[in-house]
Amino acid sequence: MKKVLIANRGEIALRIIRACKELGIQTVAVHSTADDNSLHVKYADEDVCIGPPAAKDSYLNINQLMAAAEVTNADGVHPGYGFLAENAHFAEVSAENGLEFIGPAAEAIQNLGDKAFAKEAMDKAGVPCIPDSKGVLPNVEESIKMAESIGYPVIIKAVAGGGGRGMRVCKDSQELTKQFPIASAEALACFSNGGMYMEKFFTNPRHIEIQLLGDKQGNVLYLGERDCSIQRRHQKLIEESPSPVFTPDMRRKLGEEAVRGAKAVGYYSAGTMEFLYENDQCYFMEMNTRIQVEHCVTEEVTGKDLIQGMLKVAQGETLEYTQDDISINGHSIECRINAEDPAKDFAPSPGEIQHFNVPGGPGVRVDTHCYSGYKIPPFYDSMIAKLIVHAETRAKAIAKMLLALDEFVIVGVKTTIPLHKKVLNHPDFRSGNFTTKFLEDHAYILEDLKNES
Repeated sequence: MKKVLIANRGEIALRIIRACKELGIQTVAVHSTADDNSLHVKYADEDVCIGPPAAKDSYLNINQLMAAAEVTNADGVHPGYGFLAENAHFAEVSAENGLEFIGPAAEAIQNLGDKAFAKEAMDKAGVPCIPDSKGVLPNVEESIKMAESIGYPVIIKAVAGGGGRGMRVCKDSQELTKQFPIASAEALACFSNGGMYMEKFFTNPRHIEIQLLGDKQGNVLYLGERDCSIQRRHQKLIEESPSPVFTPDMRRKLGEEAVRGAKAVGYYSAGTMEFLYENDQCYFMEMNTRIQVEHCVTEEVTGKDLIQGMLKVAQGETLEYTQDDISINGHSIECRINAEDPAKDFAPSPGEIQHFNVPGGPGVRVDTHCYSGYKIPPFYDSMIAKLIVHAETRAKAIAKMLLALDEFVIVGVKTTIPLHKKVLNHPDFRSGNFTTKFLEDHAYILEDLKNES
């Protein structure tokens, strides 16, 4: 490839631009009118405005993206994450227009995007899966029968969903009867698919994911695990690698299972298998057929550039390293810095950044598209930066992160930095004794922020 169009915005677009430039590949940034002054637009070799602020009229407008690729003579397209990253139709249209889609095959996106299909495929491949409905639930009556078979509590999820939409936890048949039609209607509105499936609900799990990278020759590697258990309403806040509860044997076993599952569906490019971990057992949840927001911590502990890996695989190159070349060195933590006010139920905080001072020093990385004077638009995701640290041990990484958070000064908008400080200072986090229910179990943290505001 000589020129790649980045079908995204913000920090991930800038991250892809940097990876391309290191490989001598020219870049095209696309942007809405709301993103005229974003850094990804300034740093790309070329830029094309593709529409007004609303995502449906710009970043989700496939015709506009294809037109931008045509007028700039791009021969590749990287979708980043979010927007069209897991849209099989976009991958197909890209190929039809002579563009190399920098991601997995459209068929893999389609199949693995169907959570029921994905779980069935993983189950056949011998990947441990969460007890579930083995397919789409036709109605409330059948969902009640299935719940009795699995055992309460259960969680119903949108077949084509994500991000917590179309998802409900039910502790008995009465709750299931009430929530099933509500969740299905929400899924239909968000994803144009009201299909629902059911899983056993775990009360105190950890969220563990395995990073995978495969090539078109059939080679697939795992690059360790990430612990993404610090969440709010299924949205990740802090991620780290390695997990504080994983041993090398656990990493090898789960990694090999994930590789086996990926090979079973002919997967290539970067991808992530997500698992729930409870009572010393891991259970497959889903596979994300894209690069993840939190890929940075994996890069820090393995020394491997995942975006460059995707670019090379898309061009037909064989992976340049083997599983034996992958080792986990030290510890890395990432904090998502969002323009939200945690003291006001995480209300979005768009507006002008009056002052923006990023931290630095050895082992400190900031991925961002913002700067002093930048106006955060109200139309998109609220994440404005990712702060990543790397150190020899987890304790040293926590200390480094707290120092970096102190140095990270953002004036003009509210951010999640105060919340990150409280979490990292909490003894349960520092000891590694936490689950996805951390903020629920420590609700006073948010109350303290409200009282301090």
